[in-house]
Amino acid sequence: MGLQSKITVYAAIAGVLALMGGIVYYASLDNVQLEQAKIELVDVELRDVSTVNNQAKFNVTFLVKNPSEKTFTVSLIGYQLYGDETLLGSGQYSTVDIALPGRAIFYPGAEVPLKSVFTLTKSELNSEMYESMINGRINSFTAEGSITTETSWSVIEKEFKTGF
Repeated sequence: MGLQSKITVYAAIAGVLALMGGIVYYASLDNVQLEQAKIELVDVELRDVSTVNNQAKFNVTFLVKNPSEKTFTVSLIGYQLYGDETLLGSGQYSTVDIALPGRAIFYPGAEVPLKSVFTLTKSELNSEMYESMINGRINSFTAEGSITTETSWSVIEKEFKTGF
């Protein structure tokens, strides 16, 4: 291999490395923007009670806000739900199996409510807490977990704790 060929190969390698460095730098700018996402628990509403299965289903609504200048989507919200400081169980909102273009889009300044279905089984709690949940006698709800936000270049998982 001649000197000219070696220089061409090294120049090509340097070009690829520079391109990769640019992509990493651009993605790191997204990460700072994605970290600004805010999430609030805004509602826990009874949806359905099955006396046959001893289960109750609730709509759990989170309000996700985008205070940044970067548009993103939310692929996952995994959470533990507490009622009057008692752990009720785990739930999640997921669009992991949906391509980015099919998800809710959070433009700069957007506030979008996202709902998940939370199932509470009577055998998992004492019957008093279950009855309190289905009869609306819980005074406060708290959710803690993580939210995963994405752009075309970056994915960020951020911890949260919120309640009302």
